[in-house]
Amino acid sequence: MERGLLWLPLLVAFFWLAWQGSREYQKVEAYRIWAENFDRAKYDIYAVLAQKGNDITWGKPTVKGIVDPKTFSLNNVTNINLLIDDKPIDIEKLPRRGGKIELEFVLSQNCKSICIPFTEIPLAGEWGKFLQGELQRIEKVRSK
Repeated sequence: MERGLLWLPLLVAFFWLAWQGSREYQKVEAYRIWAENFDRAKYDIYAVLAQKGNDITWGKPTVKGIVDPKTFSLNNVTNINLLIDDKPIDIEKLPRRGGKIELEFVLSQNCKSICIPFTEIPLAGEWGKFLQGELQRIEKVRSK
């Protein structure tokens, strides 16, 4: 009887972990299906981000799919910043760690900005570099 009581918490923990794993798998599968329509996409626990042409779409991953997807055009973006703990960071000199990590898109309309959260600094840096390159490409086309 005593041994059974000792194993009960482990059994509960096992079932809880299995349930959490199943939920995360469902989120990733919903993301995979959603991401097929884009040229480039990323998934993490805070947000999904995808690019198709000059359009950027982002939202929150859930078991039932992507919730509250929002889309904006890089044509309306004036600047892209990597923010760590709400402070702009040089993308070429990424710190090893930080708290709150976001990619900020400053829009030309009303000086509004959109911040997309990331869990990893290197991943945010890669996306920031790539999208800054895309923004420069768009600006060259505009200036011609």
